[in-house]
Amino acid sequence: MALFVVAGPSEYLAITGWGIDDVKLAKKAWVFAGQRCSKFDISPVNYEFNVEAMSSEKLAFNLPAVFTIGPNITPAPAPAPGDDGSQQNQRPVLMPENEEALLLYAKLIAPHDHASNHVKQLVKGVIEGETRVLAASMTMEEIFQGTKKFRKEVFDQVQLDLNKFGLCIYNANVKQLVDEPGHEYFSYLGKKTQQEAANKAKVDVAEERMKGEVGAKEREGLTRQNAAKVDSETKVVSVRQQGIGLREEAKVKAEVQVYENEREAEIAAAQAGLAMKKAGWEKQSKVAQVEAVKAVAIREAELQMEVERKNALRLTEKLKAEQLSKATVQYETQVQESNAALYNRQKAADATLYEQVKSAEARKAQAEAMFFEQKLAEDARLYAKQKEAEALAMVGKAKVEYVTSMLEALGGNYNALRDYLMIDGGMYQEMARVNASAVSGMQPKISIWGGADGAGAGGEAVAGAMQQVAGVYKMLPPLLSTVHEQTGMQPPAWMGSLPKDGAN
Repeated sequence: MALFVVAGPSEYLAITGWGIDDVKLAKKAWVFAGQRCSKFDISPVNYEFNVEAMSSEKLAFNLPAVFTIGPNITPAPAPAPGDDGSQQNQRPVLMPENEEALLLYAKLIAPHDHASNHVKQLVKGVIEGETRVLAASMTMEEIFQGTKKFRKEVFDQVQLDLNKFGLCIYNANVKQLVDEPGHEYFSYLGKKTQQEAANKAKVDVAEERMKGEVGAKEREGLTRQNAAKVDSETKVVSVRQQGIGLREEAKVKAEVQVYENEREAEIAAAQAGLAMKKAGWEKQSKVAQVEAVKAVAIREAELQMEVERKNALRLTEKLKAEQLSKATVQYETQVQESNAALYNRQKAADATLYEQVKSAEARKAQAEAMFFEQKLAEDARLYAKQKEAEALAMVGKAKVEYVTSMLEALGGNYNALRDYLMIDGGMYQEMARVNASAVSGMQPKISIWGGADGAGAGGEAVAGAMQQVAGVYKMLPPLLSTVHEQTGMQPPAWMGSLPKDGAN
């Protein structure tokens, strides 16, 4: 009459039936007669998907994602401590909205297996739909740069739809975006980053080379300056005795040499700066050329798409107009033809109705006449049948009286009466005639089985089983021959064949 059922740690009981309006959820309960109890698991399940989406620039990409989804069973907050500071000894209970979510889960999802294709397709449909809608409103750069924001928005939108089924997202992990076959956006973006790094490395190398060359020239100039200064001082000391004029001349030459060295150093620095600026300008020029080519290609693709869209719209409108005009003409033509056909059918129906009415009146009069005639004929036949029945009744009565008188005359002997009636009716003569006609033309054939050998060895036949088997086989040929002669049937091929007519 009753059964006490307890659910596991990760299970719930769903009870329906007598005394329960909808569905009762419990961890343990008594299940009475007229009720049905089923357990369902509330453990979260991982669903791994590869969502195909498209950004607002119509660039397709793959979004691998893993969602951990299960029923919404978040417990209510723990009760506040009492006045004495102790925690009240109460177990956490489900919040009302979570209880409703669990009830939805028990009704819609629990009857199916977690790993079944039905539940997986349901969750996949919700996730793919929300992901595609959100991706269509964002550019590829926004999706790539704001992965965290994109994940949060997908999470929120999917959770809103899963609330309808009592499901909750415990964890969502969006993996790295992957290119669709034929759409290598991320590959091109990686190549662009690599090329930018290579170009920056080249610029840094050229800049360091420039610094090295400038430093070398500066050191060479300083060396020459110092050497010239030492030479001039040496010459000044050596020729000081030669006169003030020679000293001044040496001093002037030294200054001239220093000036020339400074000029050479400035020229080298200017050349190094020019080379560096040329490298920078060349880099900017190449980058601008690449960006211009890519921008032109992108703009051409956009314009081509716009032209194709306009052409498609124009062709669509043209086809709509042509089809509408054709449909309008065809409709008016069919309406006119239908009206004409309806008028003709109405007239034909009126004529047919009038003809049928007249024909029905004629048939009615003819039927009344035939009915009267048949009634008279039936009355005559009935009168004849009545007279015939009366005659048969009289004959039967006479026969009964005759049989009764004969039975009395024979002293109540029924066998003697039967024999007399059969002789009087010619029954025995008829039976003899029928039997004679039945056996007439019959040519019976009599076959005698066995022979002198079998008759002479009677004692030996009893002695051995093999001789009995041989006797059976000796009887088969005449038996098969008799069956063939009587019915025309041949023995099966595996048993043998009968000799043809006229054969020895």
